[in-house]
Amino acid sequence: MSLDVKSSTSNKTCKIGLGEKTSYGFGNLAGNLLLTTANTFISFFYTDVAGIAVTTVGFILLAGRLLDGVADLSMGVIVDKTKTKYGKARPWLLWLAIPYAVSLILMFTAPNLSVNGKIVYAFVTYVFAMLMFTGTATPYNVLSALISQEPNDRSQLSSFRSMFGFLGALIISIITMPLVKFFGDGKKGWVILAIVYGVVSAVLYFVCFKNTKERIVASVEQSSFSVKEGLKTLFKNKYWAILVVSIIITFISAGLGGINVYYAKYILGDPNLVGVIGTASFLPIIVGSFLAAPILTKFGKRNTALGGVILTIVGSLVMAVAPINITIIIVGLVIKGLGLAGFLVSAFAMLGDTVEYGQWKSGIRIEGLTFAAEGFAEKVGTGLGGAVLGLVLGFGGYVGGKAIQSTSAIFAMKVSFAYAPIIISLITAILLYFYDLDKIYPQIVAELKERNHKA
Repeated sequence: MSLDVKSSTSNKTCKIGLGEKTSYGFGNLAGNLLLTTANTFISFFYTDVAGIAVTTVGFILLAGRLLDGVADLSMGVIVDKTKTKYGKARPWLLWLAIPYAVSLILMFTAPNLSVNGKIVYAFVTYVFAMLMFTGTATPYNVLSALISQEPNDRSQLSSFRSMFGFLGALIISIITMPLVKFFGDGKKGWVILAIVYGVVSAVLYFVCFKNTKERIVASVEQSSFSVKEGLKTLFKNKYWAILVVSIIITFISAGLGGINVYYAKYILGDPNLVGVIGTASFLPIIVGSFLAAPILTKFGKRNTALGGVILTIVGSLVMAVAPINITIIIVGLVIKGLGLAGFLVSAFAMLGDTVEYGQWKSGIRIEGLTFAAEGFAEKVGTGLGGAVLGLVLGFGGYVGGKAIQSTSAIFAMKVSFAYAPIIISLITAILLYFYDLDKIYPQIVAELKERNHKA
């Protein structure tokens, strides 16, 4: 038995409607209600609300993300082996929607415990939340490769994914601090906020499950393989490796995004400016994601990604020139955000293409493990970014809750906010230079379809 020919060829005539694309985007909006809230506010919550030392927080984030990175690969295997009437990716959105919401609530709860008790509670609930994110994000990412095999469909799905994901990130950055204050501030405000975010995320996952469809079905031969065979195939996929490392490096910057609330409070002098920073960061990404699909079609995924990285470097340089001027910062963030949109939309679509490349080279189709790497890369990257942030702030002498920080602590904030992303983007650009799958992808798909017809 070969790839389900009816399913794969029907994508030429089966139009992926706006409702399905929108519902697919809702899944990433749900994911960002946890991930962006954690990336942006969990360090501040742990240091200034729960009362945990900043260096300890850095290690909690790093250890939690590294442990969860292993879970990503495990979840990839699980998805590849899942067989239900709903498919192999969609059912996980249904099964884990409520546990996901619960994990978000627990993560932003700060019980009155001893110092060590607080650390243990923070670590356990943080890991649990990241595991629930993995349990939904990995199958969600896989779903795009199962909805359609056509490059344009994948580019549009990736655009909707990015648009709604960063729309969520934008909304979160603007409303989180005001909502915490509205709900009573302190521990009470944060836990009520988490309840609201948790319920909304569960509803969004239910909608994503209900209104999407898996159309690409692997044959018994292509879906029956050992974990060892799957990993061997994966690590021989050079394009997959380039993307994974690029995503890890890029998401180190996301982990450094936890600096925003500190930057607004201690350098710009107004913690409410975190909303302005968030708007300037995420709104351009939403706009850029909307524009990315036609750009991808015209210039190719790799060139769009590389151009996006160059823009992020330019934006970071603008901020480095005047790191305390809010107007210049906004301009730099807008440029950087447009560039980041180009990279993220392209990278996610490119990752889907590596599935076909791996199948072409080995005869084994492994969506689960391939896309698990995206979640793994995000978490390892943000975990490293969070750890680096904690170490840099600690080295600079930051003291949580102190009204006035030292000169070295202020400089550490500027390094994390404006300078480090330049180096990160330069490394990503070098890696993308060696990615040339776009040139041979049409030939690969044609050969796979020919194999299927002959089987």
